Amino acid sequence: MATAGGTDGVDDSARRREADAPSSPVARFSADEALPLDAGVSIGPWQIAYQSYGTLNSDKSNAILLCHALTGDQHAANENPVTGKPGWWTTLVGPGKPVDTDRFFVLCANVLGGCMGTTGPATTDPATGLPYALDLPLVTVGDMVRAQARLIDRLGIGTLFAVVGGSMGGMQVLDWASRYPDRVFAAVPIATGARHSSQNIAFHEVGRQAIMADPDWRGGRYIAEGLRPRKGLAVARMAAHITYMSEQALHRKFGRNLQDRRQISFGFDADFQIESYLRHQGMSFVDRFDANSYLYVTRAMDYFDLAADHGGVLAKAFAGSRTRFCVVSFTSDWLFPTRESRTVVHALNAAAANVSFVEVDTDRGHDAFLLDEPELFRTVRGFLTGAAHARGIAPPAGAT
Repeated sequence: MATAGGTDGVDDSARRREADAPSSPVARFSADEALPLDAGVSIGPWQIAYQSYGTLNSDKSNAILLCHALTGDQHAANENPVTGKPGWWTTLVGPGKPVDTDRFFVLCANVLGGCMGTTGPATTDPATGLPYALDLPLVTVGDMVRAQARLIDRLGIGTLFAVVGGSMGGMQVLDWASRYPDRVFAAVPIATGARHSSQNIAFHEVGRQAIMADPDWRGGRYIAEGLRPRKGLAVARMAAHITYMSEQALHRKFGRNLQDRRQISFGFDADFQIESYLRHQGMSFVDRFDANSYLYVTRAMDYFDLAADHGGVLAKAFAGSRTRFCVVSFTSDWLFPTRESRTVVHALNAAAANVSFVEVDTDRGHDAFLLDEPELFRTVRGFLTGAAHARGIAPPAGAT
């Protein structure tokens, strides 16, 4: 049943509150602590919302930063305050899990441009008292990383033991390792690449145009007018979700099975299970995410090109790096195919970096990094365990 304008039991007012006053911790920075952006301007005051799990050790050497994907948030391993659902990476993060919160202090921050408490287009502009909407400057993956570095500074953490993330989160991992090589002991970029392909940009543009074609978008001012471009955002999510799954996974899960009927309807209702599934994905998404934020974070991914920032030579992005890398890809991921990961690995090898590479055999597509994938779990656990031993981080009490 809808609640206060929601379609999936989500209270619209709860989502709006999270944009300005998140229920997670938040670090606030004054106008005197403005954040320089790649667009050539600065933003201030600004804020960044985050969650933490586990305990920081006495020498602050066990901190892991999780970087979330396109439509993720800081609630990686706790209940989401808007949806009431478990965190997006509870498969990987928690006590005794590969990212072991009994051993590590784990942080996850909502990205700049997001909608769960970090400054984004849904945040209230102190100059006007209205949401920024499109008055917020465009942001990049580099801007997201610089904002996270400010948070790490505020928490008094000099060096991160590890930075871990998939998809857009993996882009942030690579940027962290390139931008702050002396602050990252280990890096785990998963299902990602050093730049966004033209095909990926094309899919994002379809989604953005769907949002902007919705009459309720109102040039981005929909919140101030008490509206939301639900249909456009739902279509954007449907198109994107197709890219997260492989053809094999779609066939195994849905095939051409009909939805709650024995024969086709000769109409435009959801005859097939896959149609019903995509419609559900679209409508449930609009209750937890802001449409303008979708425009901003997809654009940030499109602009990401790590080699272009280093004279077109990707190896230069990692020159002299002492960071330990573990690069992971999936055989059925066509959004960020294995060749993208191999490009990163070759650049790391050319820079004489310490790198291992694992291609996980799975038919689950790009979203495999969020799912129960035993080989991924073994890889991450083994890499972090070895890196922790090298850094002298003690195992949990009672561990052998």
